Amino acid sequence: MNVKKILKDEKRAAFSVIGDEGYPYTIPINFYYEEADHTIYFHGAREGHKMDAIQKCNKVCLTTWNQGFKKEGHWEWNATSVVVFGKAELITDTKIIEDRLQKLAEKYYPTVEEVEKEMNGSARSRVQLFAIRIEHMTGKLVNEK
Repeated sequence: MNVKKILKDEKRAAFSVIGDEGYPYTIPINFYYEEADHTIYFHGAREGHKMDAIQKCNKVCLTTWNQGFKKEGHWEWNATSVVVFGKAELITDTKIIEDRLQKLAEKYYPTVEEVEKEMNGSARSRVQLFAIRIEHMTGKLVNEK
């Protein structure tokens, strides 16, 4: 199983931090995997529960999975998932921010025009970029039979 391909192809993930009073806090996020630096990037608001949790403890987990497939002649689904463990950090380098936000937008927006509109819009000033520096990741193929 190619876990890097799953990270590149999948569009949603469950992102988990250690929340208030030690409770896990998991939210769905959009993300971009940069293979060159073995890092996952995602954007977020400048304040809120996620930001507070990362500032208290930057150890995080990200899980993504696909919809699965059926082998010919079989009824059961086979799904693959990837679990990433790492440390989250706020990115402050303007060049990296612009590049990774551009790549993130290209992953989700249907056209170049939509990407440019988003990158030049007012939302850009309210967004910050986070990185998950991957320390360990695992992949799993599950047969539902």
